[in-house]
Amino acid sequence: MEKMLLTGASGFVGRHILPLLSRSYAVTSLGRSAVNDIVADLTVCPPHLPHHYDVVLHVCGKAHTLPRTEAERQQFYQVNHIGTVNLCHALECVGAPKVFIYLSTVAVYGCDSGEEIDESHPLNGITTYAHSKILAEQYLQGWCEKCGVRLVILRAPLMIGEGAPGNLGAMERGIVCHRFALIGGGNSRKSVLRVEHLAEIVPLVAQKEGIYNVCEACHPTFADIAREVATRVGEHSVPSVPLWLARLLAWCGDAMQMLTGHAMPITSARLEKMTSNLTFSIAKARRDGVL
Repeated sequence: MEKMLLTGASGFVGRHILPLLSRSYAVTSLGRSAVNDIVADLTVCPPHLPHHYDVVLHVCGKAHTLPRTEAERQQFYQVNHIGTVNLCHALECVGAPKVFIYLSTVAVYGCDSGEEIDESHPLNGITTYAHSKILAEQYLQGWCEKCGVRLVILRAPLMIGEGAPGNLGAMERGIVCHRFALIGGGNSRKSVLRVEHLAEIVPLVAQKEGIYNVCEACHPTFADIAREVATRVGEHSVPSVPLWLARLLAWCGDAMQMLTGHAMPITSARLEKMTSNLTFSIAKARRDGVL
């Protein structure tokens, strides 16, 4: 059985995939929590690794928050970029793996809308999160080429699963508290990836090399996602507000944001993003037998 090093094993993604990956690999988990086999903070320095690994799956990362200060902005770079650099330095001490699998994000494309966006799209992401991921991708491309390691970059969209953080977690809390509503029926389509599906993808991509968008074959509507979340938390329906009312609230949000300088829950930009289709092509992954 091949040896795998899994970073971020105690995070949302890691918790879901670790038990499933353990069926195919001898997995060593690495993270800041005491439940990990190797307790280490990649943002501080390269960790001490006990031995060589055949496969490295690097899912450790910072996401789901909007930085409000320079210190918060730098945290993204420390975790997503510097953490990746420190991991690679540690791997050099025990011998480079055969394959390095990096969980990246479709945010690197910088798109708020679009359909069937593929891997050839320019990396136009300008958010702190997207830029820190782009830097990590670029560093890994150079390091893997230098060390003779096959690199697989998985660009994932919104990841669905129990206990999801970020926007999906906020949606769940809003539904539970009856403070969430769909806009105009929630008909916009979004690419998603079920977190457990990632564990099925890993053994397949471990034999490959390259960059892949990874998401479900069917792009659900925003309403589909909300109803699935509602069912999981025991709610029978999700209310909806008319689009005209949402636009009125967004205009008010625009005005308040200009006057106060503080981010508002709903603005015209956010409304446009929420009501636009955003889907990604998996044609390459299907062609290469990854999905």
